[in-house]
Amino acid sequence: MKIGFGCDHAAIDLKNELIEYMSNKGYDCVDYGTGYDENGEVIKCDYPAKGRQVGEAVVKGDVEYGVLICGTGIGISMSANKVPGVRAAVCSEPYSARLTKQHNNANIIAFGARVVGTELAKMILDEFFGAEFEGGRHQRRVDMISDIEKDYMK
Repeated sequence: MKIGFGCDHAAIDLKNELIEYMSNKGYDCVDYGTGYDENGEVIKCDYPAKGRQVGEAVVKGDVEYGVLICGTGIGISMSANKVPGVRAAVCSEPYSARLTKQHNNANIIAFGARVVGTELAKMILDEFFGAEFEGGRHQRRVDMISDIEKDYMK
């Protein structure tokens, strides 16, 4: 499975740790930045750009899922959700991470580097990527979300 990772300058170290963690579990990880320059200086960026970039990669099929991290996870997920076809959810604990995949068929998980620590972030990813969309009654609701999006694209 191919996962796209993106973050702003508040979350570089956590993103890098999570890419290593998921790579060691056998996932193919694509780093959409941001990071450090050749002098070890932080490359500053605005979270909307990374939310959009990873969101577009998911919708185009360049990656199957996305992981987005900013200070809180809120702004970067809001940005990603503006990309038609993205269902990004901010989750600060494992239970919601599992249910957002099972019930909402989320294709991007987001959280805040200033909200969760490294070990909790790993648990969140384990639950999200260990879950499967249940379909059934949940598919009707996911379709309703997509219909709202389509209504505003006319």
